[in-house]
Amino acid sequence: MSLWLSGTVHFALGCFLAAMAIAMFRLFAGPTAQDRVMALDYMYVNGMLMVLAGGIIYASDAYFESALLMSMFGFVSSSAIAKFLLRGEVIE
Repeated sequence: MSLWLSGTVHFALGCFLAAMAIAMFRLFAGPTAQDRVMALDYMYVNGMLMVLAGGIIYASDAYFESALLMSMFGFVSSSAIAKFLLRGEVIE
């Protein structure tokens, strides 16, 4: 990996870490449940992007497969939480 790409990926990891810290603040300080759900959604997206950056650093396909699984489980869980907040039940 070139020095420029390595520096760029490490800078991106730092930005993702800062964004995750901001989302964690919103998770704990959010005035409503909807704010907390959006913070969790944002955190799983940032976590997935961090895993993808790790896949670029280590040049491994396993990281990309795990990021795909994270995105699928994150979408399903955020949809379930949103449905629970709207109706009070997940399974009808």
